[in-house]
Amino acid sequence: MTITRVKICGITRVEDALNAAAEGVDAIGLVFYEKSPRFVTSSQAAEISRKLPAFVTSVALFKDADADEVRRVLAKVSIDLLQFHGSESAEFCRQFGRPYIKALGMVGESVAPKRVEEYFDARGLLLDGHAPGAAGGTGQSFEWNMIPDDLEYPLILAGGLGVDNVAEAIQTVKPYAVDVSSGVESKKGIKDAALVTAFMNNVRQADDERS
Repeated sequence: MTITRVKICGITRVEDALNAAAEGVDAIGLVFYEKSPRFVTSSQAAEISRKLPAFVTSVALFKDADADEVRRVLAKVSIDLLQFHGSESAEFCRQFGRPYIKALGMVGESVAPKRVEEYFDARGLLLDGHAPGAAGGTGQSFEWNMIPDDLEYPLILAGGLGVDNVAEAIQTVKPYAVDVSSGVESKKGIKDAALVTAFMNNVRQADDERS
């Protein structure tokens, strides 16, 4: 059976992280971009990360942060995977000696080979519904037919996903993983337990239908 991995991004509370883990989420995202309504401090993030059970990946999201800021977070917070959401070069992304994924904004763009090849050592590419260089978390989707069929990297699909469309997204795109934030929120930064449950149920149903 094909299993689509799930990341819930923009976690700001321990209880939301624990609920996500209980529902079978593979990863949670901690946002270290101060302009985001889902921004967490290193102290908040450290508490959340400490409470995560085994086998749930903690992901630190940065957008055009300087290297010292990334290192300060890594010194204080237990992080498994880095996510770079801005215009960071591959050289920047790999300097921290940690596995990373790179987000690419897809509004008005396609996945050009040169954009992809630079990040040859990324653990995956996250395609999101925002313009290149803009911030994610907009809750906006993009045209999934812009994604090339021969993308050789694990594809993480984001942008406007929610309970109502995640099954269609999985059936259409067949991504390695899906990434949701606003689609399971009662308000920005606060995850709705019922929506998380419904989202996970729809992911599993879509996987069953793919098998």
